Amino acid sequence: MYNGDKQKDFAVVPLKEEDAYPALPEDGYGWEKLFTERMCRHFEEDFGLQTRVARYHNVYGPYGTWDGGREKAPAAICRKVLEAKYSGNHQIEIWGDGKQTRSFMYIDDCTYGTQAILESDIREPINLGSSELVTINQLVDIVEGIAGISLERKYNPNAPRGVNGRNSDNTLIKTYLGWEPSIRLRDGLAKTYEWIESEMLAKSLTHASAAAL
Repeated sequence: MYNGDKQKDFAVVPLKEEDAYPALPEDGYGWEKLFTERMCRHFEEDFGLQTRVARYHNVYGPYGTWDGGREKAPAAICRKVLEAKYSGNHQIEIWGDGKQTRSFMYIDDCTYGTQAILESDIREPINLGSSELVTINQLVDIVEGIAGISLERKYNPNAPRGVNGRNSDNTLIKTYLGWEPSIRLRDGLAKTYEWIESEMLAKSLTHASAAAL
């Protein structure tokens, strides 16, 4: 939803809430978010309906989508590393060149922050995201470390890669709440990796049982 011109540099400057305007969001998806924020503002101004708006930055964790093509990068990388580990084919495909930068917020930080914003008097849109910035290559490094494996990387420049850089400026949320998402990426990824591994093993056992019938 943020201005696309502010997300072209890999060494991205963290996005402040006011960086949403002048508006140049991702088509469709981003405009929907901006329009919804304005609807919330008008319903509060015109009808007294209390609203809160959190701008979530790349939420991940167990119990999320981990396959099928709609999963977020942390889950996709965990799955790909696990597939390479169990198949013996020690290669991984990375969308783009791996230099894209992102921050990823673990689900526990997301739920805590959401509740805190709901219970606050914050009347303006506010970032809810981690400020721990990594490249996609660094994300792969972390998951490889968790898995205890090193993979050959194959880059796919034709695959969707998103913007070059996006990170959350947490100045406002720290001012309002005296808090910001702080669960380390490696810690959250370890739990996510463990859960996806259990799901993959359960799925393979189900397929094996079905094949035996």
